[in-house]
Amino acid sequence: MSDVLVSVALIVSTTITVLFLLAPSRYVHQSHHRASRKASSNTPEISVQVLVLGDIGRSPRMQYHAMSIAKHGGQVEIIGYLDSTVHPELVASPRVTIIPIPQPPRALGFSWIPFVIAGPLKVLWQLFVLSYALSYRTKPTRWLLVQNPPAIPTLLIALFICFVRNTHLIIDWHNYGWSILAGTKGPKHPFVQMHKYYESTLGNWAPTANFTVSDAMRRQLKSPPYNICTPILTLHDRPPDIFQPIECIEARKAFLKHLPETATHAQDIISGDTKLLVSSTSWTPDEDLNLLLEALCSYAASQRQLPSVLVVITGKGPQKQDYIDRIKILTSTGKLQNITIRTAWFSIESYASLLSVADLGVCLHMSSSGVDLPMKVVDMFGAGLPVVGYDAYESWQELVREGENGRGFHTSEALSSILQELFSEKDGSQLAALRRGALEEGKKRWDDTWNEVAGRVLGLCD
Repeated sequence: MSDVLVSVALIVSTTITVLFLLAPSRYVHQSHHRASRKASSNTPEISVQVLVLGDIGRSPRMQYHAMSIAKHGGQVEIIGYLDSTVHPELVASPRVTIIPIPQPPRALGFSWIPFVIAGPLKVLWQLFVLSYALSYRTKPTRWLLVQNPPAIPTLLIALFICFVRNTHLIIDWHNYGWSILAGTKGPKHPFVQMHKYYESTLGNWAPTANFTVSDAMRRQLKSPPYNICTPILTLHDRPPDIFQPIECIEARKAFLKHLPETATHAQDIISGDTKLLVSSTSWTPDEDLNLLLEALCSYAASQRQLPSVLVVITGKGPQKQDYIDRIKILTSTGKLQNITIRTAWFSIESYASLLSVADLGVCLHMSSSGVDLPMKVVDMFGAGLPVVGYDAYESWQELVREGENGRGFHTSEALSSILQELFSEKDGSQLAALRRGALEEGKKRWDDTWNEVAGRVLGLCD
């Protein structure tokens, strides 16, 4: 019996020793005296990890968070996939460290593997890489700022890491993971119901504070099934300084001639004989590009005297090739007379300049939750570009004021009617009025809003 007890004691003590040795280090909150002694050193007092379980380069809001933190003297580690180019300011900043994590094995993306198998395996992979990155590849920090969605497994890992490392957790709510999944699986699917319970429960347990992209989302998170009691602050998306209008005609013409997608149309765009329409899309089901294509076909078939249109669509996503094939068919069958469509992927600098020289922006975002907001519209306003967008969701009116800085539509017929109305005017008075409204809205900038909300929560701004 004594031998058994000795063996058990040895196993338990060994296990405790191993766990102690492997346990990640904890963040030590400095006292006022210690903080004052370090005030003259180069070590930042505020340290933040920014977690993106997605491509960092295609997560502009989280990049802006990181840049703002660094700008105010904080030390930032931004963790996520590196599938595209990140903002050059992040790369250049000595206060920002990028921690890349590996993508799940490509085999898990094969269509012949059932979701019920591939989904859990992908989650297990993400659990491992996130746990390792947050526990051992990074130093303990005062704050962990997490993008949601995705909620699985991000919220679970974030909650655990914050407990182990003595870190404060903030969730930045962009949307709901369960509502996005419901768009493909249906709202009654067991996975959707499970996801909703998981997200609402951990969303209630986890955070020290919450940021939301809209007032409508803030109100919703205070109600069932979330019932979040910790502070919820609306942090509206605002354009960063890179999005600015270009007023000089010569500068506009020079950019249009320089960009391959617009070079052959530059003179006609400047003269107004061709209208430049810009849309940014993720090429996913929650942005129905068919609305735009059908509206353009209707525009082309109109008997009215209308200017030709150059449409530039930018973005990356899974359905891009399908739509490119459809555009080729529509063009070859003569359904897009006087309409030219170009697809491309631009650097942030080129994209910002493209918006500033365009006549009109198009937003096809269809909110799965009804309370998120498309950042692309904010960027367009920053460049002084008026917007037409799909408006059949609650939070749209927080961003776009009908007839002042943009127009809304539900159907392709309505979009076509708006395009014909705006582009047929000889004096362009309606479009000019919308542009003035966009310029006014674009004066509200990210730095000002961030300082008032996030900067104060993180202790970086008074």
